[in-house]
Amino acid sequence: MSPIRRVARPLLACTFVVGGIDALRHPGPRVEIVRAAGLQSPEALVRANAASDLVAGLALATNRVPRLSALLLAGSLVPTTYVGHPFWAEKDKAVRKQQQLHFFKNLGMLGGLLLAVADTGGRESVPHAAARVSRQARKDAAKATRTASKATHKAAARASAQAAKLSPTS
Repeated sequence: MSPIRRVARPLLACTFVVGGIDALRHPGPRVEIVRAAGLQSPEALVRANAASDLVAGLALATNRVPRLSALLLAGSLVPTTYVGHPFWAEKDKAVRKQQQLHFFKNLGMLGGLLLAVADTGGRESVPHAAARVSRQARKDAAKATRTASKATHKAAARASAQAAKLSPTS
């Protein structure tokens, strides 16, 4: 693993690990935010999100299934950002500015997570490998078709020559 990945993944994950631990220990404020958003079972949602952030954050930080863990974190970050930082609904300008700052900070983190999802660590990605295999299969099929066509034409020519030898001449 490159030195940049070795440093970047734990740095990206640390917010989720710390936030997950804090939300599991002190879910109260987050539960109120989720309740105010009108969602059902707010405490269960907060605890599930916290556990998800903690587990996926640790997985990303320790380079265990980094692409999958980054995808899970990105998936949990979207609703968390929408529910947790609705700056558009704030009347107080100072609070709106603070919520807007956190909202866009989270969008930046989402960008980092999406880069981590796409990062193959220098290995070939699945779509690229599939396209390469598909191109090679098309080339092989075209070659097999040409070979079969030539063999068919040769066999037809031999059969025609054979038929000409056997047929009576007038």
